[in-house]
Amino acid sequence: MPDMSPHKPINIIYTGVAGTGKTYRLLQIAQEYTDYLPKANDEDLLGQLLYDLSWREVVCLIFLDFQANKQDLVKVPEVVNHAFFLAKAAQNARDSNLSNTAWSVLQIHSPASSTTVSYKNRASQAYFDKDPSGAWYLLPQSISLLDELSQQLAEFQQAQRDNNASLGQGVSQQRFSMVSFHQAYGYEEFVEGIRPVLAASTHANHDQTNHAQTNNSHINNSPSQMSYAVQDGAFLALCQRAANNPEQRYAMLIDEINRANVSRVFGELLSLIEPDKRAGMANAMTVNLAYSGRPFSVPANVDIYATMNTQDHSLAPLDMALRRRFRFVDCPPQPELLPTISLSKESDTGNAADAAATIDLAKLLIGLNNRIMQALGADVQLGHAFFWSVNNLEQLQSVLVEQIIPQLAQAAGGQVAVLQYIFNDEPQPMSAQFIHDSQALINNNPSSQMDNQNNTAGQNQMFSGHGAFLGQAMTAGSYRINTDLIAKTGEFIKPFVYQRLYE
Repeated sequence: MPDMSPHKPINIIYTGVAGTGKTYRLLQIAQEYTDYLPKANDEDLLGQLLYDLSWREVVCLIFLDFQANKQDLVKVPEVVNHAFFLAKAAQNARDSNLSNTAWSVLQIHSPASSTTVSYKNRASQAYFDKDPSGAWYLLPQSISLLDELSQQLAEFQQAQRDNNASLGQGVSQQRFSMVSFHQAYGYEEFVEGIRPVLAASTHANHDQTNHAQTNNSHINNSPSQMSYAVQDGAFLALCQRAANNPEQRYAMLIDEINRANVSRVFGELLSLIEPDKRAGMANAMTVNLAYSGRPFSVPANVDIYATMNTQDHSLAPLDMALRRRFRFVDCPPQPELLPTISLSKESDTGNAADAAATIDLAKLLIGLNNRIMQALGADVQLGHAFFWSVNNLEQLQSVLVEQIIPQLAQAAGGQVAVLQYIFNDEPQPMSAQFIHDSQALINNNPSSQMDNQNNTAGQNQMFSGHGAFLGQAMTAGSYRINTDLIAKTGEFIKPFVYQRLYE
């Protein structure tokens, strides 16, 4: 674990090929920035559950709770009298017009196609609808949007069941934020951006800390109207939490940092994340944010960890300015972590030597990677995670067929000779080769060869004048995985087929 001294910000990018445990490292780091709260009573647990939730999220949580108790249809009085609703009202010092709040949330988040709800100013995302009897229910298509709330509810219920739970079962407070960059990820999600909000939601949660900074030019102050506000992105929200708690360290965890345009995502913050440019440091810098115009500097107690897959050359190159601001830690494959699997229970040959045979996955990975580096380069190596869950021969066969061979075939451009070299197939009989040349299979099968000639003749008649192109297409080599390996039969139930990959 890196040095986490109070006055030394950490900027690290973990680099390596796929399957070397980079994302797993982020998850381990996340544990270092997680505080497990001491045993609490039900009231405390409920307050922790609801503290950062909006009214819409609270109502969704109530419906999830009813669903957990096999009740899908809920009336408004049941919503208002639910413990979650009453606790949220108490947090916001509300003791009147609670039914109106419930009705407003339900109607605003109903679909425009509803035949039972007549309402003009709906939110863009619908969560609830009403049946003819007046009972409300969660829309099936909204369930996938509530995974995080479902997890929070499950943790709350577990903590309720056992206040003497261990650390893994208790309620935790996270001092980190984790995001995955992608091609469409931008400044608006990471730092700040203008997004539509409901005036009702903004009003109901005005007393919560870390609320989004709202634009003064609202469309309408009516609770049922849409307005626009400058809302904090993941990094800015984390920085605000860190600034309010300077005695603790906070972490921004970024998976696949080079999948996005990092200069666009960080914007003016690119100048602020260097350790000596942080707030309170010798060369501290402050900038005005692009949307809100607020002066801002990155707190010194915010650490940034990221991962980068060096294998994916389709991604945008990492900006040199960002390279100067991060330490790069290489994450090579670790074959020594892999086990040796036994075929003793799987061999049906009756041969004592076969019955005691084993396949050393570490040696297998080392052998494959040595040939991969010679043929395709170090950036195409296989990570140990590909074999992490392999405990028997059948699982090894599945991993080879479904993951490893397709990935290597893509990296090799489907070149049969390269793939056969990687799998040490050249000196082997065809029955024991992992990779077959499709053209060779046709040449060795007279019936297939005749069909191929007939097809080629027909195509030449249809596309006269393009004979040269067709000739190249028909003779170009293409790989095929040995059907016995796919079927898990033949030579591929014998250990020596895999042991030769050690070399």
